[in-house]
Formats: sequence, C-alpha cells, structure tokens
Amino acid sequence: MNKRAQQREETRERIVEAAIECFAECGFRAASTRQIATRAGANQGLITYHFKSKDELWRAAANRLFGYLQRMVEEREPLLEGLPPREQAREAVRLFVRFAAAHPELFRFMLEAGKNDDERLHWLVDTHLRPVFEKLHGPGLGPIVDDDLRAHLQYVLVGAGSLIFANAPEVRRLTGLDPTKPDAIEAHADFVAKLLVP
Repeated sequence: MNKRAQQREETRERIVEAAIECFAECGFRAASTRQIATRAGANQGLITYHFKSKDELWRAAANRLFGYLQRMVEEREPLLEGLPPREQAREAVRLFVRFAAAHPELFRFMLEAGKNDDERLHWLVDTHLRPVFEKLHGPGLGPIVDDDLRAHLQYVLVGAGSLIFANAPEVRRLTGLDPTKPDAIEAHADFVAKLLVP
C-alpha cells in the first residue's frame, strides 16, 4: 500500500471510530457529520468521500463494534471448551463483562439504536444481534434458563454486565468506585457471573 492509500485508510479508520463515539452519545438522528469530522480531526468532505451517506457511516460503525465483539468471542471460545456447562456459562458471562468494560460505547450505541423501531434497528438485529443472541443462548448460557426466559436473561446480562461501565462517571461520583480499574472489572465480572449462574 502506498503512502497516499495508507493515509486514506487511516483517515477512514479515524472517521469510523469518531462515528462510533458520536452515535453512541447522541444517536443516529442527533449526531451530525460535522461533529464526527471534528472528532476525527478530518475535513467534513472526507466523510462523503469515504461514505455515501450518514446511514452508511452508521452501519460501518455498527459493523466495527460488532467486529470487536466477534473477534473477542473467536479468540476466547477455546478457553470455554472442556469446562463443565455451568462454569462454561460463568466464563461466558465474565468474557462479556470484560468486553463491556473495554467497549462501553457498544451499550450506549445499542441503547440509542434500540429506541427506534426503524430500518436501521431491523438491520442491526438481523445482521448482528440475532447471531450473537443465538450463539449466547446455545451452548454458552443455553442450559441455564428455560426457552421462555431467554429474552429476560439477554437483557439482564446486557444491563448488569454493561451499565456500570457505560455510566462510569456516575458510578465514580455516586460510589467512589472507579469501574474502569482492572480489579473492579474482575470483581464485577465475577459478581455478574455468580449472580446469573449460581
């Protein structure tokens, strides 16, 4: 890759990362391409150079976030093999909590996207959420709850595992705990794992 192509790719990467932050903070409707360009340190015209529309940029941001989750699952899956079912489920919960700590923007992004029953949400559910949900509730947490409780488990896991990191400034102000510190992350991962898989 020549230097110019590398610079284009680096700019595109910065724009996608900035878009993740802006969409997570403001949602699709309120986030502007001007805000995203400013956060990326790029000219606004570069957004239209790399992406045909704000919607295409939003989808690139969603793909990036779920790509991070998919890579984590693929890297960690071998660690679950051979464990007894309950310990496998606990470790799956711990892995999710650690991911939520590393990427609190995923919870914020989904909270904003999940408010609107629109085409973007339908695409997001069909493309990313449903495969994750089906995988999670298969061999991982599948044996832990009855089929009619899987929806409840999904949202208890997401809320319990993610909110403390997504609202880290509030947590620090209210409790004095810094949830972003490694020991706090591990304590939370163990707590949620034992709570959901007694």
